[in-house]
Amino acid sequence: MNIVFLILASVGAGLLGAMGMGGGGILVIFLAMCTDLPQSTAQGINLLFFIPIGILSIIMYHRERLIKWKVVLPFAVFGVCTSLLGAYISNSIDDIWLRRGFGILLLIMAIKEFFSKCEKDADSK
Repeated sequence: MNIVFLILASVGAGLLGAMGMGGGGILVIFLAMCTDLPQSTAQGINLLFFIPIGILSIIMYHRERLIKWKVVLPFAVFGVCTSLLGAYISNSIDDIWLRRGFGILLLIMAIKEFFSKCEKDADSK
């Protein structure tokens, strides 16, 4: 695989993720389908991309005083703990089941988004 193509795909996924468009999901799909990486490695790389974007987002929202830390901190602690648990579990699951689970999750999200858009369009008329 051409390194320039990999870099462009990673930058594109990062930009989409920074705009809230699900770039991480796109990156996982790209890495799992277009490279020889196992699903668990693709998901791990996606998490590594999330860390700097998340830190930058925290800094920007904190500057604007949009973060209610008393509300956020319990969710952050729980999120970190469950992420570690999820990483441990994903390492013990066969790669084919991770791919299938990820595919099912994307399908459920797509269906939910499709019908929520239809409801919003119907409400605005």
